[in-house]
Amino acid sequence: MARVIQTPIFGGAPRRVTTILGSSTYTVPDDISVLRIFCTAGGGGGGSHNTDDAQGGGGAGGTAIKLLNVTPGTQYYCTIGGGGAGGSGNTNGSAQGGTSSFGSVCSATGGSGVPTWGAGGRGGVGSGGDLNLYGSDGHTGNIDGSGNSEAGGNGGDSYWNGAGSGGTHWRQRQDPQGWGCGGSGSHATTANNGTNGKQGAIVIEEYQ
Repeated sequence: MARVIQTPIFGGAPRRVTTILGSSTYTVPDDISVLRIFCTAGGGGGGSHNTDDAQGGGGAGGTAIKLLNVTPGTQYYCTIGGGGAGGSGNTNGSAQGGTSSFGSVCSATGGSGVPTWGAGGRGGVGSGGDLNLYGSDGHTGNIDGSGNSEAGGNGGDSYWNGAGSGGTHWRQRQDPQGWGCGGSGSHATTANNGTNGKQGAIVIEEYQ
């Protein structure tokens, strides 16, 4: 039997959209009774290049999406996960992204850094939401070539997309742009360090 998940539908456009990019307290406005919350964790850092192998990209943070009936004046503490630091030099790894949470309502885990040479980091996942989404894994780096033929892996895409591409001999690796995206892997001749993962965010659609 197919499993069907039903989410309540409500009419009209949101009165406003609030984006939280730093850990802080959110207070429900006087004219609001329903929230739709998008809670995204930080992306993992991209890996650096050694003399033989190119590193992979960091995993993206997960996202929880929650529809919540609320009372005006209620406060929720929002934690925003930071992006994981990229690897530097001949290191075998990079840092994990931080967890984001909207009070005790919903949360998401950060994407992991690069676990070993050439591998991409794993994506995080949401919890407590009506929809709990995984972030994409980081792409693997090229470990079979040498010198100019190697390339770092792309970072993983979050719900918001916008991951950066990995570095090659001819092109610098790109920073992630979308909230929660993983950092990209590097090539030694352009910059021998992976990019940092992108911080998470909480986006709140507010309905009357």
